[in-house]
Amino acid sequence: MLNRVNRVAVIGTGFVGSSYAFALLNQGIAEELVLIDLNAHKAEGDAMDLNHGLPFAPSYTKIWYGDYSECGKADIVVITAGANQKPAETRLDLVEKNTKIFKGIVEQILASGFDGIFLVATNPVDILTYAVWKFSGFPKERVIGSGTILDTARFRFLLGDYFNVDTRNVHAYIIGEHGDTELPVWSNANIAGTPITEWTKNREGYSRGDLNQIFLNVRDAAYHIIERKGATYYGIAMGLVRLTKALLENENSVLTVSAYLNGEYGHDDIYIGVPAIVNRNGIKQIVELDLNDQEKEKFAGSVQVLKNTMETVLKKY
Repeated sequence: MLNRVNRVAVIGTGFVGSSYAFALLNQGIAEELVLIDLNAHKAEGDAMDLNHGLPFAPSYTKIWYGDYSECGKADIVVITAGANQKPAETRLDLVEKNTKIFKGIVEQILASGFDGIFLVATNPVDILTYAVWKFSGFPKERVIGSGTILDTARFRFLLGDYFNVDTRNVHAYIIGEHGDTELPVWSNANIAGTPITEWTKNREGYSRGDLNQIFLNVRDAAYHIIERKGATYYGIAMGLVRLTKALLENENSVLTVSAYLNGEYGHDDIYIGVPAIVNRNGIKQIVELDLNDQEKEKFAGSVQVLKNTMETVLKKY
């Protein structure tokens, strides 16, 4: 075990992949980081640029650009490759083009002898995570999507900002599709053990009516960012690094990832964003929140949207 080296392979060095690599280096989480991209010159340039920052990093990370054969010894393969979401385009609009891309990617990764954990970030992330699971034949515990990890972070940030409380002390989840049908779990949201709805009572300047607008800002955040700068990448990159740390360091942390449901929440045969305990083996356990009737109904609707979209695309493969 003393000689064990954690290797992370990143497939796709676009905005998200390169931001993830930069954040990973800054936190010193992996000993080895290999960058793989169809544009080898771009991957090589990123590797060079990141290496020049090593003197300022918290620990040494061996960084290089390579090809799919380098995945064979990787502990985690992070897939960020694929077509980007364009202005006015939904995440589900990307499903067909990216499913086709992913089939080829997974085949090449498997050819390397990879036997670690797949971490998927490309949109629509829930459907593409399901596709990776199907294409790879891996156990469901070792195929994980970024799910609503970023949506939950946005939710906690905006609630913390609204109530003037450190976002790290806000406990609230966004679950469901990483997209337009996601939902806030208000019934379980709290600050310091006090329900969020109670924080709006008897406090000047706060109202329950503002809470729905906060959620809408969370749900539509990607559209607002894409409209202004063309893409979102810093937030999701840091979310992926947080998940990578939890996996490599065997943390048993609870994070809202895209996980396979097999009866949990009353649904099955679907990857969707839910809280889950993650450790060195992948997803240890899905955490089933006690949803109220309205939340159950909305979650079921989110599941159905994903299943309807998957049915028309994945049957081609």
